Amino acid sequence: MPVVDLVADLGESFGSYTMGNDAELLKLLTSANVACGFHAGDPRVMDATVRACVERGVGVGAHPSFPDLVGFGRRAMDLTPDEVRTDVLYQLGALSAFTRAHGTRVNHLAPHGRLGNLVVTRRDYAEAVADAVEAFDPSLAILMQEGEMAAVARERGLRMAMVGIADRAYEDDGTLVSRSEPDAVLHDPDEVTHRTVRMVTEGLITSRNGVDIPVRTDCVQLHGDGPAALELASRIRDELRAAGVRLAPLDEVLGVRAA
Repeated sequence: MPVVDLVADLGESFGSYTMGNDAELLKLLTSANVACGFHAGDPRVMDATVRACVERGVGVGAHPSFPDLVGFGRRAMDLTPDEVRTDVLYQLGALSAFTRAHGTRVNHLAPHGRLGNLVVTRRDYAEAVADAVEAFDPSLAILMQEGEMAAVARERGLRMAMVGIADRAYEDDGTLVSRSEPDAVLHDPDEVTHRTVRMVTEGLITSRNGVDIPVRTDCVQLHGDGPAALELASRIRDELRAAGVRLAPLDEVLGVRAA
């Protein structure tokens, strides 16, 4: 029986501003990437989000980003590798204060936004994130796509969790099509759901050029923002289960992979 983790980005509200529908999305998840205050989130939001995850048995992961609250972490910033390392370490520390207060721990790390894009292509940034993880807790799993981050993780023996994002177009090499291109994001619910089930059960996804490429999918990324996002997330969960897929927290999924 295939097994997969369902993960989404949570805790991205800030002060009086609300983003996403975390309460409803939490009902569908087995893990969560929690914003750590640099692109979104604040101490109150982080506290409430971690508490809600614990109450529902959802695994908590850190979602660190560039220090870009205005740009939601999606703008390029000319940071040095040491700034990336210390910024990621700082955000891990912030989130771990709340996980400790609520009797749980940070289980994984998922770089957000522009940082997440750049660790795929920049070796120095990938090594900086790996340095932060090794300093904080080498047992953390790092969520990633193929690229430099995956290469560094393999070389250092760090735990890897490959993320499948079915509403994004893929290149022939298994990387995501840049959001700057018009066909980068897919919107047809039937297509997105079919691609998700296929990547989990068959280990394949079709690139934008029509090439079937092998993909390892430890976790499926769901989204909670947008008018139909929750409906699609719920449908993806239901159809995975109908296809015989077992849903489980990330640590359990990686344990099955290693067995």
